[in-house]
Amino acid sequence: MKGVILHGGSGTRLKPLTYSGPKQLIPVGNKPVSEYVLEDLVVCGVTDVAIILGETYPELVRQYYGDGSKFGVKITYLLQGKPMGIAHAVGICKDFVGRDEFVVYLGDNLLQRGISEYVSEFRKAKYEAMVLLKEVDDPTRYGVAQFDGSKRLIRLIEKPKHPPSHDAVVGVYLLRSSIFDSISSLKPSWRGELEITDAIQGLIDRGLPVGYSRVEGWWFDTGKKDDILAVNALILDEKCGYELEAETVESKVEGRVQAKKGTKIINSTVRGPVAIAEDCIIQNSFVGPHTSIGRSSSVIDSNVEHCVLMEGVRIEGVERLEDSLVGKNSKVIQSGRKGHSLQLHVGDFSEVVL
Repeated sequence: MKGVILHGGSGTRLKPLTYSGPKQLIPVGNKPVSEYVLEDLVVCGVTDVAIILGETYPELVRQYYGDGSKFGVKITYLLQGKPMGIAHAVGICKDFVGRDEFVVYLGDNLLQRGISEYVSEFRKAKYEAMVLLKEVDDPTRYGVAQFDGSKRLIRLIEKPKHPPSHDAVVGVYLLRSSIFDSISSLKPSWRGELEITDAIQGLIDRGLPVGYSRVEGWWFDTGKKDDILAVNALILDEKCGYELEAETVESKVEGRVQAKKGTKIINSTVRGPVAIAEDCIIQNSFVGPHTSIGRSSSVIDSNVEHCVLMEGVRIEGVERLEDSLVGKNSKVIQSGRKGHSLQLHVGDFSEVVL
């Protein structure tokens, strides 16, 4: 089985961060979202992966993942460029896939329990395609499944105004090469894109076996700031252990805290779950639960909680920073009136002085 990670899209809902990098490289638990996707594929035994690049700084993706060897895979890069739909992105993988079965995984999606059990089901059942479903409150934002009286999947509808169910299509698709014939006959939808739901519907209409499975555990499409913060908290809750490699001076480190080598914690309190990367400085500060701090960052004379601080960030004199996402190499400095809690969404290379 081969893997395809979709790493395109404009990331409109995450601007300004996506002015300077793809949304899939935004970290949760100090690791890019798409790295969790790659790790999930490796767990499934996938070692040959194509990453589909978009228009937003594709060179940063190549720089981070390289040839894939450090992740235990071989990576092929394919350029989609302008976002023309998931089916279009899948279509350009035809030569890469050949006759193999493959899994398409959106690089900004995270599933609590991974996909290994669904891959096993797909291979045993010999479906031509298989979709994963999750019940959601607002199905109009997603592709939605429709069933007949015997619970057989009969239709997939993209972002319907009147959804036939609350079963949303998760951003993971298990496919065989028959999908390429279906894609070749597609016309753009009302959104101007080639929809993967229409391509899979083509298989259903031809009478080919298309299966589905309902996802257990949480699923996030990390397309908004609040999604990033929520997933960061969940990742820290579930995966963060106690790993104190940092130097501590007159400080309290409580709970599950990961603090890497080169980091100094001085006259501060850090209360987990918290992940602090290499070469950071935490001084005269409180770092509270569900906070990730990227490498070479500093928190000085500040209180920070439930935040994602990317690499090279400086927080200084901020009485309380919470529920915030701060981009690479940015500064937030509070020198004026105190006593206010800040909630920020700050892009890379920014400076906020309050």
